[in-house]
Amino acid sequence: METQSKNNSGLDLPILKKGSFYYIKESKLDLVLEDRTKRGLTIKEHSIDEKLNVESDKGMIHDMDGIGHWVVIRWFFPKNSFDLSAVLVHAETMEKKYTELRELTCPDDGD
Repeated sequence: METQSKNNSGLDLPILKKGSFYYIKESKLDLVLEDRTKRGLTIKEHSIDEKLNVESDKGMIHDMDGIGHWVVIRWFFPKNSFDLSAVLVHAETMEKKYTELRELTCPDDGD
């Protein structure tokens, strides 16, 4: 389902909350959870995210074997169904996942 992004200027929205790996922004109708690790990735698809069941912008990344994988760049949580605390649950889950990954792949060199 390839369509235009719900919000082509997602970067221009006011930031409500910021983590190391995410932004939560506010549009007129949605709270937008943006994965900061995917910034700069071209939006290739706008569709429903299978895991969170909300609209999302997706891009394609390729692994070392050249195999493409769809990844979510941002999710659009309708304000009439989600409040900031509900979106924060997903944001903090993402933050924890990326923090653990960073600790595994880039451990401190001995403080």
